[in-house]
Amino acid sequence: MPTYTPFAASGTLSDPVHPSQLDVAGELLTLLRDVTTEPRPDTQLEALTLSVAADLPVLLWGEPGIGKTAALTQLAAALDLPLTTVIASVHEPSDFSGLPIVGDDPAEQGVPMAPPDWAVRLVRAGRGLLFLDELSTAPPAVQSALLRLVLERRIGSLQLPPGVRIVAAANPRSSAADGWELSPPLANRFVHLQWTHDHEVVVRGLGGTWPRATLPRLDAEKLSEAVNLARRAVCGLLTARPALVHRLPSNETRRGGPWPSPRSWEMTLCLIAFATAAGSSREVLSLLVRGTVGDGPGLELLAALDRMDLPDPEVLLADPAGAVLPERGDRRQAVLDGVVAAVRRRPEKARWDAAWALLVRAVQTGAPDLVVVPATTLATLRQEDWDVPASIEGLAGAVSLSRRADHAAARAAVAAKAGR
Repeated sequence: MPTYTPFAASGTLSDPVHPSQLDVAGELLTLLRDVTTEPRPDTQLEALTLSVAADLPVLLWGEPGIGKTAALTQLAAALDLPLTTVIASVHEPSDFSGLPIVGDDPAEQGVPMAPPDWAVRLVRAGRGLLFLDELSTAPPAVQSALLRLVLERRIGSLQLPPGVRIVAAANPRSSAADGWELSPPLANRFVHLQWTHDHEVVVRGLGGTWPRATLPRLDAEKLSEAVNLARRAVCGLLTARPALVHRLPSNETRRGGPWPSPRSWEMTLCLIAFATAAGSSREVLSLLVRGTVGDGPGLELLAALDRMDLPDPEVLLADPAGAVLPERGDRRQAVLDGVVAAVRRRPEKARWDAAWALLVRAVQTGAPDLVVVPATTLATLRQEDWDVPASIEGLAGAVSLSRRADHAAARAAVAAKAGR
């Protein structure tokens, strides 16, 4: 029986001893695709992985060609999840809401909505990563059909299993082909992460080594503490700022991004708990919080978290010699201001002296300029019968505090006499 011998690229019969040019090209492509991965700290990749672990829909915003799709492919491989890619802009609304199928007796049984084949495969697998690409080029009708899929995980009459995670990607309208702004209802269902390229990561990746995504390691002993912290932070902020519970932006572009609503605050609470249990950095937490409720409310919440994590001023005043002050400048300033405020609420000589000892410690272990404002305020709290503590001389070079304290006492005495 004769055998078929394919033609080589040159038009001659291929020789088993001398491979064709296409075979050689295949070997070259194999070498080019032979890359490795390495564990590498990556703030945006960690934020993405935490959101996926928390089972929250994520939307990656970034310019074309910066590696959003490649990051999702690598994430799916690292998490051992089958990847299903759906280009939202090339589908009809019925592809997500379900196609009507007329049965034997529609009057009795109704008309079921048949799901697409990729949804059926996800259900059969029981797990997977559903990647909705080119979301910003999907027309409004398709975006409306996606609402139920993103929030309820339903496609027609089919319910996606809990093991399926949803991640989407979009280009800004200015760089998208026939781009649309995201509708506010759809935008409010996502954690929005701005995806940018890191020069060092790209160069090292092109050299054959890309960063590897791993699931965050949640500390089982911190779970209850993490939930309590998240609830106290979010509820405390919304109690003090009730206007932040729901604030729909007036600008159309901002409506297509993160903004505060009861739904997005619930997502924020979940992400704070996950980030706390995983011991994530402030940078990662900032990306997650601002990507859920927006920059303004997100920064207010981060500030509230910082205040919750500050040491108690009364504890510091009780043992100034053993006090541990925060390293970061803004947090240290807040602690020193809190100590002075505590002395103002209950002015006593021992507490006043302890506050000066803390300011001296702050100068010895950090930037001297951070003590100027609290020291000036503390000097005004001196009463006539209070001697200036010896420790204050350690601050003389920074703000000349001995003289300020004497002048403050004199002004206080004159004011007291004038008020009689």
